[in-house]
Amino acid sequence: MKQKKYMNPYVGGVLLGLVLIIAFWVSGRGLGASGAAKSAIVTGVKTVAPKHVENTAFYQGYLETHPQPMKEWLVFQMLGVIVGGFISGAIAGRLKFKVEKSPKITSKTRLIFAVLGGILFGFGSQLGRGCTSGSALTGMAVLSLSGFLSMAAIFGTAFALAYFARKLWI
Repeated sequence: MKQKKYMNPYVGGVLLGLVLIIAFWVSGRGLGASGAAKSAIVTGVKTVAPKHVENTAFYQGYLETHPQPMKEWLVFQMLGVIVGGFISGAIAGRLKFKVEKSPKITSKTRLIFAVLGGILFGFGSQLGRGCTSGSALTGMAVLSLSGFLSMAAIFGTAFALAYFARKLWI
């Protein structure tokens, strides 16, 4: 199968907006990914170390408001993102293991920085009470000041740090 071009980012942005509108219409909620990760982590810790969960206020508080964390809307949404990404990759002929990187760095360096970036972003999403999708996009869709501030902080930080990480890409 011949590999297809990437989607135009403006078209992708419009489609993401439509998905957000449909999510509000279908579920009454917006988008978000960090809640699904939290549900999976709480469930995993509860399975592996139930005594720890019983003795920790965070887990107890979370389980009071989310008695069945793996049946939360965001868990099913993230499963849809994973399946949809797989299908999209198959249709576009991009279904293969590959590390996207600058020719100036090794795959190992790229993966190390990707993991570090993911950890920092995950930590930040918990401090900000949501990820880019949940806090910023969904917040902006309902005209929440915190949504606009989240998006400004996310993009502002990215622009401020881009200079230091430029050699990872160019």
